[in-house]
Amino acid sequence: MVSANREMVVYCFDTLVAHYNGEEAPPPAFDEGQHPLFVTWKKAVNGGEPRLRGCIGTLEARCIVNGFKDYALTSALRDRRFPPIQAKELPNLECTVSILTNYEPARDYLDWEVGKHGIIIEFADPDYNTRRSATYLPEVAAHEGWTVLEAIDSLIRKAGYSGKITGQLRKSIQLTRYQSTLFTMHYGDYVAYVKTIRGAAPTINGAKPTNY
Repeated sequence: MVSANREMVVYCFDTLVAHYNGEEAPPPAFDEGQHPLFVTWKKAVNGGEPRLRGCIGTLEARCIVNGFKDYALTSALRDRRFPPIQAKELPNLECTVSILTNYEPARDYLDWEVGKHGIIIEFADPDYNTRRSATYLPEVAAHEGWTVLEAIDSLIRKAGYSGKITGQLRKSIQLTRYQSTLFTMHYGDYVAYVKTIRGAAPTINGAKPTNY
C-alpha cells in the first residue's frame, strides 16, 4: 500500500510555486499509483493555529502524480469557500497530502470512530427530492472536537441540506467509512528541503524573499 510521504507534499509545493512562476514543476520523486487523494492547504499567521485555505480531492482512485498536480492547484486556487491563495501567502502555508484507504460500508450513521475514520454520507433531501453527499477526512472531526453526532450534523449541512435535522433523516443516511495516511509540511521545511536536495531555495514571482 502506498502511504502519504514527504515527496508528495514537496511536489504539491513545487506545483504551486511553478504556477506562480509560469513554469513546469520538477518531476515528482515518488512512484506512480492509483489511489483516492486529497490536498489541504492551511495558513498560519503570527504563530496562530493554522486555518484552512483550501481542501479538494477525489474519493475515486486516480493516478497520483497527475492527481496531486491537479488538486494542488485546484485546492489552492479554486476552492469556492476561499479566495485564491496568492504567492505572497506562501511563507505562511502548510500543505497536507492524504491517501485514502480501507473503504467499507457502515451499518448506520453511528458506525465509525472519531479520529480513525473519514466518512462519506449520502441521503435523500426530503425538501427538494434530490440526493446529497459530502465527506470529512479522518482528521476533521477530531480537530474540531466533535462527537460522532456533531460531525454527522455538520456534514449534513456541508452537503447543502438546510432543513430541520431529524432522527429520521440521520437514520436514512448511507455512510461509507475510510481511513487515510497523511503527511504535512510547512513552507519553511519545504524551502530547507529543496535547498538541501537541489542546492538552492525556490524563488517565487510576486513573493518577498524569505530567509529560513
